[in-house]
Amino acid sequence: MDKINVGIIGCGAIAQVQHMPNFHELQHLYEVTWTCDVSAGLAKYLADRFAVPNHTADYREVIGASDVDAVLLCHRDPKTEIAVASLNAGKHVFIEKPMCFSNEEALAIHEAGKKAGTVSQVGYMKVYDPAFELVYEESRDMDPSFVQINHLHPNNDLHLTQFHVERFDDIPASAGEHSSAARTAAIEQALGDEIPFEVSRVFYTLSGSMIHDLYGLRTVMGNPTRVVSTEVWKEGRAVSTLLEYASGARAIATWIDLPHLWDFDETLEIYDDSKRAILSYPTGFSRGQLSEVTIYEIDANGRTNARHPAVEWENPFVAELRHWHDCIVNGTTCRTPVVDALDDISLIINITQAYVTDTPVTFSR
Repeated sequence: MDKINVGIIGCGAIAQVQHMPNFHELQHLYEVTWTCDVSAGLAKYLADRFAVPNHTADYREVIGASDVDAVLLCHRDPKTEIAVASLNAGKHVFIEKPMCFSNEEALAIHEAGKKAGTVSQVGYMKVYDPAFELVYEESRDMDPSFVQINHLHPNNDLHLTQFHVERFDDIPASAGEHSSAARTAAIEQALGDEIPFEVSRVFYTLSGSMIHDLYGLRTVMGNPTRVVSTEVWKEGRAVSTLLEYASGARAIATWIDLPHLWDFDETLEIYDDSKRAILSYPTGFSRGQLSEVTIYEIDANGRTNARHPAVEWENPFVAELRHWHDCIVNGTTCRTPVVDALDDISLIINITQAYVTDTPVTFSR
C-alpha cells in the first residue's frame, strides 16, 4: 500500500491531541516528514515528540519540500493563503475547519484544487463518525418534518486538562498581525464593513464550531431554501437559527457558550410522524468516547419503542484520514470535498445576514 509523506502546518491543540497521535496510529499509510508552526519552538517540540525529521516556522519550506506529498492545515484561520499555495505546489491538501470565511476565498481554494488535480479534503470529521453514518442510514427511510440541533459548548480548556498541550511564547508579533489582518479582510469580504462586535463573534462561532452541525444537517437534509430567522444573544455567545426546506420541513439549530459548565452537549435530532433518530456527540477532544444513538419508533400496536444500536468503534478523526489516503491512492471520491464546503460558507453568511437585517434570507451560494 502506498505511503503518503505529510507535512503538518499548525501544531496547536488539535494537532497535538488528535492529528499527530492518529498519524502515528496510521503509520502504515502515512509518514509525517515535516512539522510547521509560526512558533518555531512548538514546531520543534512536536517534531521531537513524534520523531519527525524536519521542522520549520515557514510554511513555504514545507510545500516546497520534495519529501512532502500532502499537507494537513490546522493553523490559525483563515487558511486560504496556505491552502492555495499548497495546491499550486501540487500537493494534496487536508484543510481543518473552518476552511475559510468568504465565498471568494472558497472559490479561490476550489479553483486552485481543480487546476492542481490533487485531492482537497475538508476536516468535517463528524460525518465520518460511525454513529452519524448509522443515523444517516436511519434517516433515509424517514420523511423528516423537523430537525433540531443543540450545541451547548463549554470552555475547551476544561476538556484539554486531560491532555498535555504544549504552548510557546515565541510567536513573532508580525505573524499575529498578519493573521488578524487576514481574518478582518475575510469577514469584511463576507459581510461588509463596520461589523458590530457581536456579529463578528457569532460569525466566527458559526464558522469554527457550529459548522460541524451545519455540514451534518446538509448531509441529511440537503441545502435549505431560506433562513427564516436568526437570533443572537449573550453578546454574540449564543445563536439560534430557523431554516426552511423545499419539502416544507424546518430545522432549528442552536449554539450557546456555557464556559463554566463541564458537561459537553451536542445533539442532532431528526423527526418524522412515526420515528425519531437522536445522535449525541462527545467533545471533539475526546479520545475513546463513542457517540450515542437512540431510535424511537411506533410499533403496530401504537406503542413507542426505543432502541440503542451498537456503534462501531472508530475514531472519526482516524476514519477521515483513512478516507483521505484512499482518495489519494485509489482515486476514491472524496466525501467532504471543498466544493461542498462552499454551500456551508454561504449558509453561515446567510444565517448572519438574517440576524443583521432581521428579515428572512433566501439561501444562495
